[in-house]
Amino acid sequence: MTELKRVLGFKVILLITINSIMGTGIYFLPALGASIAGPASILSWILVSIVAMLTAMCFAELVSMFPKAGGVYEFAKQAFGKFTSFLVGWTAWLIGNITTAMLIVGAIQYLIPYADKIILVSISIVFVLIFNFMAFRGMKTSAVTLITFAIINLILLLSLIISGFFNFQPGNFSPFFVFPFSAVFLTVFFISETFFGWETTTFLAEETKDAERVIPKVLVIATGIIALISILLVISSLGVIPWKIFGGSTAPLADLANSMFGGTGMYIVTLGTYLVIIGAAAGWIVSSPRLLLALARDKLFITQLSDVHPKYNTPYKAIIFQTIVTSIFIVLASGSYNLLLTLLLPMVFLIYSAVILSLLVLRFKRPEIKRYFKVPFGKAVASLIIIVNIILIGVWFFTEKNALNFVKIGFSFLLVGIPIYFLLKMYHDPDSIVKVNDSFAYLTLLSENFILPKSVRKEILALLGQIKDKTVLEFGCSVGTLTLDLAKKVKPRGIIYATDISRKEVKITHNRLKKKGHEHVIVIPDEHQMNRVHPDIPKVDAIVSMGMMGYLQDVKKVLKEMWELLPYGGKIVFVDYADFFRIIPNVEWLSKDEVIEKVFRKSGFSVYVTRKKGLFWNYIYVHGIKFRKDVPYVK
Repeated sequence: MTELKRVLGFKVILLITINSIMGTGIYFLPALGASIAGPASILSWILVSIVAMLTAMCFAELVSMFPKAGGVYEFAKQAFGKFTSFLVGWTAWLIGNITTAMLIVGAIQYLIPYADKIILVSISIVFVLIFNFMAFRGMKTSAVTLITFAIINLILLLSLIISGFFNFQPGNFSPFFVFPFSAVFLTVFFISETFFGWETTTFLAEETKDAERVIPKVLVIATGIIALISILLVISSLGVIPWKIFGGSTAPLADLANSMFGGTGMYIVTLGTYLVIIGAAAGWIVSSPRLLLALARDKLFITQLSDVHPKYNTPYKAIIFQTIVTSIFIVLASGSYNLLLTLLLPMVFLIYSAVILSLLVLRFKRPEIKRYFKVPFGKAVASLIIIVNIILIGVWFFTEKNALNFVKIGFSFLLVGIPIYFLLKMYHDPDSIVKVNDSFAYLTLLSENFILPKSVRKEILALLGQIKDKTVLEFGCSVGTLTLDLAKKVKPRGIIYATDISRKEVKITHNRLKKKGHEHVIVIPDEHQMNRVHPDIPKVDAIVSMGMMGYLQDVKKVLKEMWELLPYGGKIVFVDYADFFRIIPNVEWLSKDEVIEKVFRKSGFSVYVTRKKGLFWNYIYVHGIKFRKDVPYVK
């Protein structure tokens, strides 16, 4: 299987990290801080920088232990287990898509403020396609682009800072405290967005050389650089423009450039701001597919998204999926920009708190793991950051008028992921499969004609052919829907062996058969059916299975055992569900007919594969015979 390539070194990943973190916030939030706390907002920036450095150090320790593509998801998995880590990964991925959509829409609105909505959406989607294509073509191509954006960003900011100190007016800082001291702490909440983005770097761990040492160093150094630039920029800006004027600006750095360089400087900064915003979006687009890859690799998301392109060494299917989802969020962002922005802040604080908590848990749970970077006083630091984040969430809740509605919207985003998680668990986790089937056994009975329509049962019996007086294995009998039909067909001297993973479903099947007087059917519960054929099953003439192919954990082993039970020419009929609700993909090996044929052929069966449409899902029919040679099966 093709894997990601380690192509990123220290300097490259450092610039990519600066580009990912130092996005829009630094261009707009200094003015907001000044409007809330005046010149004393400098203290707010110092406080935010301290918290940011401590947070970066926590991320650094975690990635030094687990330098994997999943980043925050991987940390949560090691600390809390699969369900919590899925929710962390799912939320982080949503944050990535919301952020990308907002950055791109915001950039276009900044450059073309009065653009028609259709034009706005169209241009934004074009940028999504361009950047995702860049991400598809390989990390080297992406790195060059992201480095370019980072250099533009640094040159622009350093030019403003240096020029600002040459035009510095100390009198602008007197008086220093123009609002109550509490305004300094309130400002911390509103400017904290400046440092969002550490997780994007952790997603690139599997493409970074010596990642366990390099990325921790990069996270700390990059955060230090951004903190220093932010503080110097705020001091420089307030030294040039009085805080009242600066705080009222909607494009503060453009106004700063105008005051120092005139109209030409303002236009250059305006264009530079646009490029920086777009560059930050590009950073998210490049890194986020690695999170999807990690989730898919652990079978906690669509497994096909773990595929890596053989030529470009990129998670190309995850990139295609991301392109579609980001485009949807673009449409949403164009009409609900402020809603998504307001929603983003508490979601990020929540995720960061979960990540920092994972460090705290791992200090107790996994003290033996090698840490190439270790946070000094790590337990105290982690606890402090979590408390600060909770306070910031509280500030958001009490200052945002519609906070409760936003909480509901955010919670609904989270809830969407939960059924996806359990559906995937049903596909891949044997214990979950058994529990779910047991829990819904009676519901399955009530809806049997919907789940397994008469037309499908009729087709299965037709494919089996003449089974009078034959011995048949029904591999996965569920609640006996098909078993009752089979029982009639094999009379008077035939025998049915029916097995199923669910004891409740087996009990229901047994009771139904008993009422009908079908004593020639032997029903056997087998909770290990995903990996075997029950050892009590004797030689049979035919095998039929409904809805079991997607559950099989060891397909080759099960087919081999079936092959041993059948005579040459013995028939098999497998039917399974596919394309649930036309959006949920299939188990990977069931996605292509030629793959299915190949799997069966290697196990000694010549089969024919067809797909037929249903109302809410489609059906895959696999039917054929056991044969000595690799010959096509003729219907």
